[in-house]
Amino acid sequence: MDEDRHISVIDVTLRDAHQCLWATRMTTGMMAEVAPLLDGAGFEAIDLVGGAVFDVCVRYLREDPWERMRTLSGWVTRTPLIVHHRGQSLFTFELFPDDVVELTAERIAVNGIRYHTTYDALNDIRNLEVPVRSAKRVGLHVVGGFVYTHSPVHTDDYYVKKIRQIVDLGVDGVFLKDPAGLLTPERVTSLIPAAKRACGALPLQIHTHCLSSLAPYVLVRAVEHGADTVHTATSTLANGASHPATEAFVNNARHLGFQVDIDLQPITEAAERLRYIAERDGKPVGSPLDYDTFHFHHQIPGGMISNLKSQLAELGIEQRLEEILDEAGRVRADLGYPIVVSPFAQFIVTQAVLNVMAKERYATIPDEVRKYLLGHYGEIAGTVDQDLYDRVTERGTPVTSRPADLLAPALDRLRRDRGPFDSDDDLLLAAYYGDKEYRALKQAGPIKLDYPLASSPLLTLVREIAARRDIASFHIRRP
Repeated sequence: MDEDRHISVIDVTLRDAHQCLWATRMTTGMMAEVAPLLDGAGFEAIDLVGGAVFDVCVRYLREDPWERMRTLSGWVTRTPLIVHHRGQSLFTFELFPDDVVELTAERIAVNGIRYHTTYDALNDIRNLEVPVRSAKRVGLHVVGGFVYTHSPVHTDDYYVKKIRQIVDLGVDGVFLKDPAGLLTPERVTSLIPAAKRACGALPLQIHTHCLSSLAPYVLVRAVEHGADTVHTATSTLANGASHPATEAFVNNARHLGFQVDIDLQPITEAAERLRYIAERDGKPVGSPLDYDTFHFHHQIPGGMISNLKSQLAELGIEQRLEEILDEAGRVRADLGYPIVVSPFAQFIVTQAVLNVMAKERYATIPDEVRKYLLGHYGEIAGTVDQDLYDRVTERGTPVTSRPADLLAPALDRLRRDRGPFDSDDDLLLAAYYGDKEYRALKQAGPIKLDYPLASSPLLTLVREIAARRDIASFHIRRP
């Protein structure tokens, strides 16, 4: 091990961290006094928009994600901002035609983004071909991802094969995406050296979550075994279902002799501002979780379990949660070990609930599970239960080609049926969303940036008082 080796860090505070802990509800206004601090810390890049963030911006916050990209590009001027998406599925669960994917890459670049990360939830590299090629064509720095999971079929050899396929696409780097926090220190010792060899001269990034409580140590072990870059979150929004804390990782890596060119002072200030936002808006801060062996069986992310608990309580069957989670692990094995990440996490849980509630397992099979089994989303890593597969294929023809080859171009039809549009950004929003969500977003108008947090406690106090309708005036008295 070369202990003088340089390790770079990517910040995920403005995207995945609040996605994990705040149900993706960090507004653009909340970022105004945090983003410039992160910009001055020395990160390789700052993760901003992607996956659930794009969707929540549209459906719940009524903030145009394209406008968020432009706004943050004005606040963050030294560090590349990242847009992250799910390959051919972009920011949603369903695959899109190639013309939509290609225009998305163009608009990501036009809206001020320089850095792009993408992955496929099934590790079907065919679903990354057009996304990577399109992003490279418009000049984006592109890092392709492979999704990590724990199963009998997801061996080191499996991942080496996938990494080599990603490298052949012409990416600028490779990242390991561990959405459920399943990577262990023991697995690191074999997988990371093998992955690094498969990357060749390209840097290897590690993106993992703290759901099993192991991630902070896993990151340290990963850089010891050859990883070049790690993804971390500001401490206020670290741990729990989120990521390891930036501050702790930097200190640990430096104690081990690695060079990490991160200035922790602005990160400390960012953490203070985030604590203020959390307290003001009643949002949680991250804290470590206990180790849970059962997590490695069902692999369901913590945020999804919380939602499942509330849904089961509404049905009066919350006492069956552990039974459903146990069934989820069995369903996953039956389905050939899909990775428990969106949308397949939702498919697995839905099927598990149906199986538990019915007298016979698989008495009801949702359409999404049928589509998965028929190959509409991509290739299946393991072997599907034969009886289940036979039942499904009786009513459908398996897909063996690249799934998006079956999709007709969509943009001209959208222009004809729902246009005219003021911009290609609006055209893409119409491609991703139905008319109801699209119209509601456009009617909301420009993003509101009037969050009261300011650059100092005194200015924040003044803003908070100014926002109070019950206070007409105030004065400052010297002690």
